Amino acid sequence: ITLLNSVGDYETAKTLVDSHKFHPWEGGEGKVPTQYQICRIELAKIALKESRYEDTVTLLEECKIYPHNLGEGKLQGAQENDINYWLALAYDGLSKVDTANAHYKLASKGLSEPCDVMYYNDQKPDKIFYQGLSLLKLDDKTEAERRFKRLISYGEENINKEVKIDFFAVSLPDLLIWEDDLNIRKQTHCNYMMGLGYLGLGDRENATKYLKLVAELDNNNQGATIHLNMI
Repeated sequence: ITLLNSVGDYETAKTLVDSHKFHPWEGGEGKVPTQYQICRIELAKIALKESRYEDTVTLLEECKIYPHNLGEGKLQGAQENDINYWLALAYDGLSKVDTANAHYKLASKGLSEPCDVMYYNDQKPDKIFYQGLSLLKLDDKTEAERRFKRLISYGEENINKEVKIDFFAVSLPDLLIWEDDLNIRKQTHCNYMMGLGYLGLGDRENATKYLKLVAELDNNNQGATIHLNMI
């Protein structure tokens, strides 16, 4: 399913994720819901581009509910900035201005301080990116730029710092922690932050540069693929 999402076959990925009963022991917390959401969000973006706004809303609302077959529930306080941002655009398309603004406001809220994403429930930088995009829609350019610039500065400040991990911590998203190069992962993450920050500021040249660096370090990085496609 992850591979299908990575190559853009979202319909097949959606069919597979919807038809299988998953179990927590199959390979890491948060992974199945992530793919469940990715195929729906990407299909929703296609529907949005084709002005199929009702289909967009349906797909995105499904992202907010984890069906039982995923094998895990949604964390309390799960960040859904990207989902709410695309929902707002769909409601804009339906000329439901008040509903759109309510979703832009929802999408603009949440944790705004970047961090290292070591555990699956850590704040992910793309959530901050969509906060910024939503703030732009709400005409709060100052606050939006603060988020984008903080992503860039965090990436610049931390890219060469050595990583240390608490091996007794719970909720590590990967099982192969002994074989992974955590410093390469850190560089990938920091480049991703900078790419998103520059994309938010409208600097497509630098956004492309840093997101391509992410793809060179990790050619399976779905965030880089998704946002390079956005550019």
